[in-house]
Amino acid sequence: MTGIIAPSLLSCDFARLAEEIAAIEAAGADWLHLDVMDGRFVPNITFGMPIVAAMKKVSTKPLDTHLMIVEPDRYIEGFAEAGSDWITVHAEACPHLHRSLQAIRSTGAKAGVSLNPGTSLNAIEEVLGDCDQVLIMTVNPGFGGQNFIESGLKKIARLRRMIDELPSHQRPLISVDGGVKPGTVEKVVAAGADVLVAGSAVFKAPDYSQAIAELRSAFP
Repeated sequence: MTGIIAPSLLSCDFARLAEEIAAIEAAGADWLHLDVMDGRFVPNITFGMPIVAAMKKVSTKPLDTHLMIVEPDRYIEGFAEAGSDWITVHAEACPHLHRSLQAIRSTGAKAGVSLNPGTSLNAIEEVLGDCDQVLIMTVNPGFGGQNFIESGLKKIARLRRMIDELPSHQRPLISVDGGVKPGTVEKVVAAGADVLVAGSAVFKAPDYSQAIAELRSAFP
C-alpha cells in the first residue's frame, strides 16, 4: 500500500489559489481535499460550488469534496456538476444516509461518509458496503490547525476491522482528517488509514514536496 495524500485547500493561500494548486500537485499530492462549510453544521463558512468549479479548471487531480453542511442532499448534484470526483457527507447531517450515498453515486461521483469525533461507528455500520470512502474526523470540524484527538485511533482501528470483514469489492477507503502531521501520522497509518487529509502540515511547511514525502513515508 502506498497511501493517498490529500492536502486540504482550507489551509492554502486563497489569493494565490491556482498557484497553490499547481504547487501541491507538482509536490506529489494525489487528491485535493475541499472543505465546504456553511456556518450552520460547523461554525465556519468557506466556499461553494463556484470555487470548486474554478479549482476543477486548473487541477489535474481528483477533487475530494467534504460537505460539512446541513441538508447536503440539496447540493449533491451541484457539487458533482462543479467537478467533484468524490463527495463526502456527514452521517450526522443525513437522516436517510443510504439515500444520500445512492444520490452521490447516481451523479458518477464516488460516495463518502464522514463521522465527527463524538459519533459512533454504529451510525454507518449498515451502509459500509455502499461507501467508497469513510472519513474519520480526528478534530471537531470547522477550523484548520487543531490538535489531534487521540481517541480517534481506536475508532480507525475498529473501522479497519469492520471493513476487512466485507467482500473485497465493497471495502471503502479509510480517510483521516484532523491534526494529521509528523508525530500523529505514523499512528494513524498503523491504525489502518488509506488516505491522509492534511492542511497545515502541508501548506504551513516551507517545502510542500518535503512535507508530502514525509507524510507518505508513514505508509509501509
